[in-house]
Amino acid sequence: MTLTAVLVVGVLSWQINRLGGQDQARPADVIVILGARVEPDGSPSSDLLSRTYHAMDLYNAGLAPTVICAGGAGGDRLAAGAVACRFAMEELGLPAERGLVVQDNDAWTTRDEAAVVSKLMQANGWQTAIVVSHPLHLYRARWLFQREGVEVLTSPTNTDLGRIAPPLRAWYTLREAGGVLLTAAEDWPLVDRLLAWLHSVVYGA
Repeated sequence: MTLTAVLVVGVLSWQINRLGGQDQARPADVIVILGARVEPDGSPSSDLLSRTYHAMDLYNAGLAPTVICAGGAGGDRLAAGAVACRFAMEELGLPAERGLVVQDNDAWTTRDEAAVVSKLMQANGWQTAIVVSHPLHLYRARWLFQREGVEVLTSPTNTDLGRIAPPLRAWYTLREAGGVLLTAAEDWPLVDRLLAWLHSVVYGA
């Protein structure tokens, strides 16, 4: 059982890093900026900035007509979603009618963001989303959005994974893998499903 757990985490960690190195962006209904930390003065952190800049590059390339900024409690102007959209509009030229702030009083996690964004997409008949985030966050984000019925295309920021110190990169990767497994444990008989998933990854069936 211990060996199986190590193998599961190892394969999952490899997939997290592999997806983080791929840009799947192509024409879609919307671009989604996932929330990140906001500075105490209300300015976007470097992580949120990189997500917003990258999303705007995709928008300016004509890959989607609408940008959704997610994260934080509704009505909070210092929440990630509000800060990202405000920066995109005021500094990067996003038309006000093309930027949507999606917040909810409980939208503090990626899982919450996926649920709130999917509801908005369903209400507007949107199906495909380019999800923008840190490279090591995208595997879990894609999985959570797919669980909500969204067709996901992942597009990582330009964060250079090779420049992240190996111990820190390992920590980020394991944290993301743990997030996937913990969410899975809430919904599934954990051992059986993980073994089935591992079999599909290894043997492609």
